[in-house]
Amino acid sequence: MYRLHIDIPLGDNEEAAIDTTNLLMSWCFNDDRHQCMKMKQHGIDNVNYRLGYDEDRQKSNHLTKNENGHIGNKKSRIEL
Repeated sequence: MYRLHIDIPLGDNEEAAIDTTNLLMSWCFNDDRHQCMKMKQHGIDNVNYRLGYDEDRQKSNHLTKNENGHIGNKKSRIEL
């Protein structure tokens, strides 16, 4: 299966990177029904994404940090 991978450098500040990621994802995949319908017509029902860090040896998702500060590796998902 083909997948679209987009790599956008966001700097070294984790909080700023999280804010930018959330802003970008909400802008790209907002509740515009027309936009969502067009994506569904192309077979896109959901979008998986994660915020990684170059120094991590694993594929961490800095958007899924728990109350103890531990970072998960499960991708975030937007259901269209």
